[in-house]
Amino acid sequence: MDAELTAASQAPAPKLVHFPVTFFAVVMGLAGLALATHRVELYFGAPATASLVLIAVAALAFVAIAALFVLKGLRHADALRAEWNHPVKIAFFPAITIGVLLISAGLLPVSQPLAHGLWVCAASVHLVVTLGVIAAWISHRTFEQAHLTPAWFIPAVGNVLVPIAGVRLGYLEVSWFFFSIGMLLWLVFLTLVFNRLIFHNPLPERLLPTLVILIAPPSAGFVAWLQINGGEIDGVARFLYYCALMFTLVTLTQVKKLLKLPFAMSWWAYSFPVAAFVIASALFADATGAAFQRVTMLVAYAVLWGVILLLLGKTFGAIRRDEICRPEG
Repeated sequence: MDAELTAASQAPAPKLVHFPVTFFAVVMGLAGLALATHRVELYFGAPATASLVLIAVAALAFVAIAALFVLKGLRHADALRAEWNHPVKIAFFPAITIGVLLISAGLLPVSQPLAHGLWVCAASVHLVVTLGVIAAWISHRTFEQAHLTPAWFIPAVGNVLVPIAGVRLGYLEVSWFFFSIGMLLWLVFLTLVFNRLIFHNPLPERLLPTLVILIAPPSAGFVAWLQINGGEIDGVARFLYYCALMFTLVTLTQVKKLLKLPFAMSWWAYSFPVAAFVIASALFADATGAAFQRVTMLVAYAVLWGVILLLLGKTFGAIRRDEICRPEG
């Protein structure tokens, strides 16, 4: 009996224990690809076939990942609680509701009632999750500079995404509320993150891909501002778009270093920011007819597909080699 107990205690933990919340970044990437594809379809006057297929794939991915994550919470509540209390992983929890917000925006041209229901649920829960994350940040728990990464922008990005479908659904003031929260958090954390990147130790390798998240807040903010502002390209819109362009250029200076990293699920942080920049460039080009933004949209869209295909290949390869859902060490 003692031998059996010893063997049981030394047995490896089931994979479900190590199923990370970062998997929801996959949904963000796939849904972002669907929305970016829809913008490209509109640009070429093509039917919205590919984008609908992609949003369906994103929805199925969300259902599968969410089911496993809920199962993890039911069977391994302590592991889920530990993930929430982790100073870096906590920032990924809003990715759950962000995925639903993006899916609702993708479904809006197909079924407004379905998109409306998903949006209301996602926006409401996202506010609760954002408040929970902020409460954890300002609680008595000790956070250090090493814990601060661009992943902390994720809650801000989620709030900025609410107006994208919210304005079209008639929730103008609610959209203003979320947009204001998102922009405020972006500016606060932009200062903190740059302080950490410049004056403190470099990010660990497995978190370097989160640098790409710097592109997402101004890109999503630009798209949200156009919805709130009636599609007009004004000074605020230009400021947000060119901030996104600048962070895209900064990211390009790090590509060689990023591609040398060993694959981890944090690589999926590459995908949604690129998709958001594609959409922002497409909207800018549509509103102004600017050739630069039109070319930028097409180039960024090609890069986005390359990134998604690379991530899918790396992810399935890691699954075959049993390299994911493993304890961190």
